[in-house]
Amino acid sequence: MPRILIVSAAVCLMTAGVAVAQTAPSEPPPNGKKLSEIIAKVEQRPDFRYIGEVNWNDGGYEVTYYTTDNAKVEIKFDPVSGQTKSLR
Repeated sequence: MPRILIVSAAVCLMTAGVAVAQTAPSEPPPNGKKLSEIIAKVEQRPDFRYIGEVNWNDGGYEVTYYTTDNAKVEIKFDPVSGQTKSLR
């Protein structure tokens, strides 16, 4: 009997964690800049060559791009202001 209670409690804790994870914002805010505006800012940077990846993560756009000397650059942008943020 105690074994069933332990398993039941573990299942409840795991499903509660999934429910909390799903409540995080998964899309840009309605008053945010268009992604094309963010990309245009990146393309205007010195030595820009091409964009490797764009992700929406932790409340901001994470853009990975490469320079003309093949250096990898990762920048996070605030979706509302379009300003850069730190990548933690």
